[in-house]
Amino acid sequence: MKWKTRLGAGVTALAAVLGVVTAPAATAAPATALAAPDISLANIKGHLNQLQAIANNNGGTRSARGGGYAASVSYVENLLKNAGFTTTRQTCTSCLGQSQNLIAEWPQGDASQVIMLGAHLDSVSAGPGINDNGSGSASILETALTLARTNPAMAKRVRFAWWADEESGLVGSKYYVNNLPGTERTKIKTYLNFDMIGSKNWGYFVYDDVASIKAVFDEYFASIGIQTEGDSEGDGRSDHASFKSAGIPVGGLATGAGDIKSSAQAQKWGGTAGSPFDNCYHRACDTTSNIPDTPLEKNSDAIGYALWKLAVAPTQGNDFSVSLNPGAGTVQPGQSLQVAVNTTTTSGSAQSISLSASGLPAGATASFSPATISSGGSSTLTITTSSSTPTGTFPITVTADGTNADHTASFSLGVGSSSCAPVTSSARLDIPDYPGAAVSSTANVAGCARNASGTTKVEVHITHTYRGDLVIDLVAPDGTAYRLKNSSSDSTPNLDTTYTVNASSEAANGAWQLRIRDTGPADTGYLSSWTLTV
Repeated sequence: MKWKTRLGAGVTALAAVLGVVTAPAATAAPATALAAPDISLANIKGHLNQLQAIANNNGGTRSARGGGYAASVSYVENLLKNAGFTTTRQTCTSCLGQSQNLIAEWPQGDASQVIMLGAHLDSVSAGPGINDNGSGSASILETALTLARTNPAMAKRVRFAWWADEESGLVGSKYYVNNLPGTERTKIKTYLNFDMIGSKNWGYFVYDDVASIKAVFDEYFASIGIQTEGDSEGDGRSDHASFKSAGIPVGGLATGAGDIKSSAQAQKWGGTAGSPFDNCYHRACDTTSNIPDTPLEKNSDAIGYALWKLAVAPTQGNDFSVSLNPGAGTVQPGQSLQVAVNTTTTSGSAQSISLSASGLPAGATASFSPATISSGGSSTLTITTSSSTPTGTFPITVTADGTNADHTASFSLGVGSSSCAPVTSSARLDIPDYPGAAVSSTANVAGCARNASGTTKVEVHITHTYRGDLVIDLVAPDGTAYRLKNSSSDSTPNLDTTYTVNASSEAANGAWQLRIRDTGPADTGYLSSWTLTV
């Protein structure tokens, strides 16, 4: 940590604009935050031993002006490259010895939303800097390696940074921020800084620049029964100040430097009142023997908790979808019709679903076979009318009541005078790419006591990247096929067309099918709806 004057007013108001932390929206099957794994204390201590050895081999220091810093960069970079990170060395021309910042990005998640974690890797020339700031550097290194090992699905892009020449006045991080194009700055939604998180006479300090970011860390510490305080000692004295000055929301952790621990703090956290948080701050005694396990372990796990909460995609709860085929049908009073009820498990595991229908006209009943299914399964809905059922069009709601989620689908029931009215199927039907088999969608016509007309209309709406690949037939209830469209070289996407066929030899009542086959490779699509007017 570098001694420096306090930075000015915070950027709390920017948190909402830049999307730091938002409350999750309620859904039928709520997403669940993926628990962060343990960040290995043993591995962090292993990294610190390596940094100590590097200092020992370079005159007892890892200062930006010497070989100890360059060797530290190489050690960190090699581990990250082997773990699958994309690493970049940025030569800082204003830093001592033109030392280099090391940037490592995990190549998953939304690249327009970056969560960035940083720690300065250099020490003062007086010592090896194992707490200041090997502790922060080693902890975010192990957090990065844990991310690579566990490889969770990412909602946001994660970028790690190890800064050069912080001890001369935040020079490396300033250089990085000042050389970022404006469009790249806006992609960084949060910067988290970790400087001295293993002080021997430790406290638990959380940067209080942005309340919503502080709340994430406080949530973790509250879960393990630890009270925190705002980090007044470190305000503006470490690399987060470079980002804060650029309007980027910041947060972070510290355990104290040269300030004196008060009696109240000693009562809250233990340790020695009246003594500095780190008696070896900026001294030669800042070695591996200067760092106790407790603050290092608690703070590194807090880093993992915050990263997982801010950047890792939540796991979806058990959920499903429901659809009806056809989406509409007509009957004469006293007749019945059948509708296929199809479900698909969309996330998580399959769940039990109870089916019911509402909105039926007087004298009509609905039954399902079976009435209870597992998501991914299907049922048949039979709607039966009586002679007293009034004529008209009635919206029927099918409710699928699942163990973890509920969904509905709508069916338009026509009774009586509308018996020969158009029938629409609005259930999505995916069209397999060539050489996949043809697929069909059904429209049931009932209560139309005549043959289909010589000008039977078939209105088709298909989303497809190359409609010339498609061959489409209307298949009558007796199996007779009427070609609507042949394949062609038409590269235009999508199809929204009404075809006319002479189907006057066919009885109007029955199950009509729209059959679709893809005859060319590489392009795909789906039927969104079709309407049959007999």
